[in-house]
Amino acid sequence: MNESALAARGIDKRFGSLVVAADVNLALPPGARYALIGPNGAGKTTLINLMTGMLRPDGGQILLGGQDVTTLAPEQRVQRGLARTYQINSLFPHLTPLESVTLAVCERRRVAQTWWRRLVAYGEEIEEAHQILGTLMLRAVCHRPARELAYGQQRLLEIALALASRPKVLLLDEPAAGVPREESKELFAAIAGLSRDIAVLFIEHDMELVFRFATRVIVMVGGSILL
Repeated sequence: MNESALAARGIDKRFGSLVVAADVNLALPPGARYALIGPNGAGKTTLINLMTGMLRPDGGQILLGGQDVTTLAPEQRVQRGLARTYQINSLFPHLTPLESVTLAVCERRRVAQTWWRRLVAYGEEIEEAHQILGTLMLRAVCHRPARELAYGQQRLLEIALALASRPKVLLLDEPAAGVPREESKELFAAIAGLSRDIAVLFIEHDMELVFRFATRVIVMVGGSILL
């Protein structure tokens, strides 16, 4: 039996008397496409924050590829193959997608601070950025400033930046939030086409998208997993 790409075991978290995670158990197999749904305030984003290290659980374990990462910082988890996106865009509006993703690739390869190198010396990094953008159908707009992109394309660019870290697990926090319906379908089609080497867990409220693209639906209510 394959080891889970990402697992939460008995995760507990409270803020004072408010329980936001209660004995949460979740296992994401390699290559999975799972959706996490539930009403506002159910604890979905909090769970992603716990799994990515933005919050420390009060109890339980987070396992990444079978390794206990519960005490690791977010950047250490990224280095081990865990990436995420957020509900709100955090792009550099004046940079093009190619520039942004190339910088992210350079960061992963630890050449981002070698500022004395000429641009032509980053050919491999630029080519990798091109490939990532092509995977997400952004190659045609790769030279346009991010601020000029349609909102759905901006959301795809965020995913491209996450992919630049070469994750084994990708957590998407409402990737279609604020995206027009037709664009959201294109966005999820791009997500569905990602390599099966990457396990994906996404939060989404649009049930049509959930049932079209998720192979399993996980329901969370009141900080607990129902099914």
